[in-house]
Order: sequence, then structure tokens, then C-alpha cells
Amino acid sequence: MIRIALPNKGRLAESTRELLERAGLEFDMTHERSLTATLGDDFQALFVRANDIPEFVADGAADLGITGRDLVEESGRPLEVLLDLGFGRCRLAVAVREEDAAGLGALPAGTRVATTFPRLTRRYFDAAGTPVEVVPISGAAEIAPHLGVADVIVDLVSTGSTLRINGLREVATVLDSTALLISLPEVLRRPGSATPVRELVAALESVIRAEGKRYLMANVRRDSLDEVKRILPGISGPTIVDVLDSGEYVAAHAVVDRRDVYRTIAQLKEIGATGILVTQIERLMP
Repeated sequence: MIRIALPNKGRLAESTRELLERAGLEFDMTHERSLTATLGDDFQALFVRANDIPEFVADGAADLGITGRDLVEESGRPLEVLLDLGFGRCRLAVAVREEDAAGLGALPAGTRVATTFPRLTRRYFDAAGTPVEVVPISGAAEIAPHLGVADVIVDLVSTGSTLRINGLREVATVLDSTALLISLPEVLRRPGSATPVRELVAALESVIRAEGKRYLMANVRRDSLDEVKRILPGISGPTIVDVLDSGEYVAAHAVVDRRDVYRTIAQLKEIGATGILVTQIERLMP
């Protein structure tokens, strides 16, 4: 069994499980609080803290892992990114007190910066040529300036509302982060592992590719196909199928962006299309 370390709680865990299930990997667990689960015939899930997943994979306790790019980069371990999963989007940001009008550019040498990401914070300020004192903490960073622990913080930000509530404002981005599927580089070279891992990556890619897409079908007049091709470009043009017992109409099929569905339907109606049907797509292979 190929072991894959997964987040054990929070929104990252929920999104991870949803994606795997949509890719066809069902969780078989003896109890809802179990620390492990089987995922089909090839994979075993290990439920651990998202922060620990880079270490689990790097040390060989797991073959694969799903966690945030911020945690992968902070670990500094030699890990390979197999796939950017696209969810869990956030950013590691530098924030100062709201009343600090000068912002990042005027930080004096030796400014104390509180963070749970000391490696990334040090790397960022070193690259910027700003000598600071990095103060590693394990809890919420937003409170540090109010307690006099630090003047600046580096913390994960999604909407920025937590910063504003605590009288802080974002002044720079250290790193943009999403969830990643990671492994040790040698996993894809191991006998018996390469094929199922590549199949997993392909399955996840097909689900991700289908997000935001819809499958649209419509009956259109045969003499309007030039207009149909303009309206329904699809992936490589619309698929046209003859309608049984009808020479006047054909069925046009295409994949369209979800955001464009309402506009596409309106344009099809303008050229006399009928029987328009829009459905979700579970997977989309190139």
C-alpha cells in the first residue's frame, strides 16, 4: 500500500477528502476518528497535522502527502511537487500596526518580527536586505504587536479581516500558497509505486480540470453551423451529431466555462437553438 499523509482537520482536510472522493478514492474507515483509512486497492491514508506532513514525507513515514505550499517551503526538506491542487488558497503576508504609516520600507534595523514561519520570514527579509530579528512563536501572531513581543508579524492571510480587526495592515506578500500533492523524488522510481502514483495524479488532474467547466448540448439548425462554431468553440471545436430522422437539425456538444453559460445560452437562442441542456462534468481528460 502506498501511504499518503492527509490533513486531519480543518478546511484543508475537508477539501482534500472531497477531491479524493471525486477522483474515485473512497475512504474505508473503521471509525470516524480513525487515524488511518484505506483508499481503494493501492493507497492507505494517514491522518496527521498539516504542519507535520512535509516531515512525514521527507522522513519516509509516508510516500505522498497533501498540505499547503507554505508548510512545504517552511520545512526546507527535499520534496517534489507532483500537483498543485488549487484549493486552500492563502498568502503569507507581512503586516504592521495600522498607525505605522511608513510601512515596510522604513523598518529600522533590528525590528522584531513575530511568526510561525521563521525560515520563510528570514529568507524574505534577507533577500530584501532588511536586517530584522525573527521571533518564532507557536500561537496567533496577531497579538504579538499588542503585547510588545514584536513590531511586525508574518502570518497567513486569506481575506485580511483578522488583521483589520486587530489593528494591523498588510504591507507585503512573502508567499502565495495552495494545497500541493508532494512526494519524495524517488517515489516515482520505486517498482510498484510509479504506476499507481501517476494514475492518482492523472485522476486528480482530471477532476481539477473539470472544475469551472460545464457540458452543453443543443439542437441547432444545420445551416447555422458557422455561427455555432463561433459561439461554442469548446476544447477543439464543438462536436456535431446528426439528429435521428431529421435533416434540418443537428446536435451540438461542447465544454464551456461555467461563467460563460448564461451568455452562451442567450447566443444559441438567438440563432434558433432548442433543447439546450447544461450538465456538470466530473472529470475532464485532455
